[in-house]
Amino acid sequence: MRRQKGFTLIELLIVVAIIGIIAAIAIPNLINAIQRGRQKRTMGDIRTISTCVEAYATDWAFYPRVATGDAPDLTPYTVPTYLRKLPARDGWNNPIYWIGDGAQTGGTGYTFWSGAKDGNASLSYAAATAGPKTDFGSDIVYSNGTFLQWPEGMQID
Repeated sequence: MRRQKGFTLIELLIVVAIIGIIAAIAIPNLINAIQRGRQKRTMGDIRTISTCVEAYATDWAFYPRVATGDAPDLTPYTVPTYLRKLPARDGWNNPIYWIGDGAQTGGTGYTFWSGAKDGNASLSYAAATAGPKTDFGSDIVYSNGTFLQWPEGMQID
């Protein structure tokens, strides 16, 4: 009598169930890690643009006199002298915004911000001083060398 070799249907179902359980645990963690990476990329890009603007201010004694707009509006002032290519988009492919004091006040300050995951970049200075946030949709705000609002800790969204 010959015995057939192979897996039974029950053994295959158990293996599929185990793989399903592992995937159910791993996928939310993977999605969270991807969003966290996008946050960190955005924060790094904003720091890079800020360093570039600070270098400009060191040479010219004022920040670029561009009142408001997207970060690429700074290209004529910064590229290629201070930075080879200006990051124009955040990790979620939304624009990085810039507010400068403009020509009226002599270029004495700046603010960069990103709308983050939700892309809703409605900057409010009262809300922007709230410190660390635990929501992927919260704006990332950087002003005059300091993050006013940033992601930190466990993200819940």
